[in-house]
Amino acid sequence: MALGTFTAPQLKTCGLFGTRLYPSNFLPVQSRSFLMKPLVIEARARANTRKESAKIRNRRLQKKFNGTATKPRLSLFCSDKQLYAMLVDDQKKNCLFYCSTLQRSIRQDPPCTTIEAAERVGEELVKTCIDLNINEISSYDRNGFARGEKMEAFETALSRHGFLSR
Repeated sequence: MALGTFTAPQLKTCGLFGTRLYPSNFLPVQSRSFLMKPLVIEARARANTRKESAKIRNRRLQKKFNGTATKPRLSLFCSDKQLYAMLVDDQKKNCLFYCSTLQRSIRQDPPCTTIEAAERVGEELVKTCIDLNINEISSYDRNGFARGEKMEAFETALSRHGFLSR
């Protein structure tokens, strides 16, 4: 053997993967029988945002608590400016009572704040419950909303008459 001459070792890989190392460049060559595809890993976006989670929890609670004519479900929706309340009979799919802070009978002639109007909505709800002989509410459904000033004013009007335990 002369100095300066070097022969590359003969290396072969398993025929299962379809690649073979050639002594000249040591690069794998793809066989026609087996194509290697690159592994792609995609990152998923977050499954549930905070708002979606509240909606999902609310749907799950609505399945558990169904209102009847004598024991309805109290559903409350609170937007940025207004409050809407409903008594719902889920068995007959009927709305027994609906009231909001937008109604003229609630706002009355001397204009009041939305918080005062929310308290009046609660008082109207209590009057309607007495008229309909409703002594108890099956569930209080806030639709996943956090308690703000309007909701607290509404709840105090209900808790004064014993519909909500605080």
